Amino acid sequence: MKTDAEISQEARLEPISKIAAKLNIPSSAQSAYGNQIAKISNQVPDQETKQKLVLVTATNPTKAGEGKSTVLIGLGDALTKLGQRTAIAIREPSMGPVFGMKGGAAGGGYSQIEPMIEINLNFTGDLHAITEAHNTLAALIDNSIFHGNPLNLDPDNIVWNRVEDVNDRGLRRIQLQRGKLREQQPANSSFSITAASEIMAILCLAANLADLKHRLGQILIGYNQKQEPVLVSDLGVQDALTIILKDALQPNLVQTLAGTPAIVHGGPFANIAMGCNSILATKLGLKTADYTLTEAGFGADLGGQKFMDLVTPQLQKTPDAVVVVASVRSLKLNGNQAESTLDQENMPALRQGVANLDRHVHAMEAYGKPVIVAINQFSSDTDAELALLEQHLQKRHVPHALTTTFQNGGAGALELGKLVQKACDQTADFHRTYQPQDSLELKLTKIAQRSYGARKVTFSESAHSQLIDIKQRGWDKLPVCISKTQYSLTDDPQKMGAPTGFEIHITKLEPKLGAGFIVAQAGKIITMPGLPTMPAASNMKITDQGEISGLF
Repeated sequence: MKTDAEISQEARLEPISKIAAKLNIPSSAQSAYGNQIAKISNQVPDQETKQKLVLVTATNPTKAGEGKSTVLIGLGDALTKLGQRTAIAIREPSMGPVFGMKGGAAGGGYSQIEPMIEINLNFTGDLHAITEAHNTLAALIDNSIFHGNPLNLDPDNIVWNRVEDVNDRGLRRIQLQRGKLREQQPANSSFSITAASEIMAILCLAANLADLKHRLGQILIGYNQKQEPVLVSDLGVQDALTIILKDALQPNLVQTLAGTPAIVHGGPFANIAMGCNSILATKLGLKTADYTLTEAGFGADLGGQKFMDLVTPQLQKTPDAVVVVASVRSLKLNGNQAESTLDQENMPALRQGVANLDRHVHAMEAYGKPVIVAINQFSSDTDAELALLEQHLQKRHVPHALTTTFQNGGAGALELGKLVQKACDQTADFHRTYQPQDSLELKLTKIAQRSYGARKVTFSESAHSQLIDIKQRGWDKLPVCISKTQYSLTDDPQKMGAPTGFEIHITKLEPKLGAGFIVAQAGKIITMPGLPTMPAASNMKITDQGEISGLF
């Protein structure tokens, strides 16, 4: 089979104006970036659509991923083949993982969004704008301290760091000079990856430009000498940050290989952030298409839970159906098969690993919406393994379909598309994990028990002190966003499968007042990833004629 790059380079794409026409987006709302990309403004009129929303999530993945985006894109093409006006809403790739472990993040095989190379690299500059806004704020904070410190900021209690869209472990801890006096001790700070920036979350949750500016003004930058919170609005630079981000706020329109409209916007990671594309992208799909498909990062325990509890209140719409993507490979890994041997048949490991799928399906079923399992078939899967998995799902009465979107595009997800249509016609009440009035401890406990299968939540000494402080400041009624490993239902990446009786250990609580939630770190979390021994960058090539290979 051809490589992703070869398939992409041979694709015959439609002009972006024709893709926009499929969604009845007027030319006045389009700002073209070449012939295959356009920014879409908020001047798109409301239309009569079915407004069906489908969430695509997954099980705990292998390090290579389980093809969730590939299934999402193929499902979009399948629904188009079935005669439905369909739009895909998906996150923008971060260049850190593109050059690091995973390579490109625009689908794969014959289930890709295009132009793949541009999307994976600089695209329309949204992530650069977020990086610049974040670091401009950091510079303005330090500048205020340098020039007399009119806000009386405590230089040792600044909570705003810096970001870059790279995987660079050398930037995890830095020292910088904030004051004028050279004899002052350097201040400790750090870099995170751009996907973890609060500004990324704000961009993805903002309803419009005014809401963006308001949220930017609410960002907590640190505390003064009286230990009172200091916000961006106190610094008075929310307008400047909004100016940097005004174009980045507009969703990006592209297409799949089959010509299905794809709205690509925002890119927070699900393990260290909320893991969902912007609500503006999803709303644009709902406004212009009968079926809108959106993806939540990593497993149902991370992106899936965050979409349901953090995003849907802002979106003011809950999914009509949920698709959980599973692979034989990931389930064998969760049955304790070594990752290096996943290409080998292992029925005992698969029998043990299906408990992980059950846990994710149960977590999504708890929200009350119809759940479908998409079995993403890999070439290494044996007939016996696939039969075992299908028999298991039949016994559980879980609707499911085998998908081959990597090899066959939309044609490989037609059965899944039919199941999704049927599920979306059902009427079902939505059951949130927690209520706004619940205490912070109760919110965390409810998530840990329902989404992870944990017994209880514990707090480190420092996290307990932070909890008390958050309560005293009246921030404890905010929603919560748990940061934890994507490789396990626990906070220990080595614990595979579906453990029981375990505790979730909260090690840090961070108020993100602009985004409007409290980040709770579970276990050891690093917000600036590092590169692997053999980064994907090592396999990338470009010819003198500009032809690129190895970007997959």
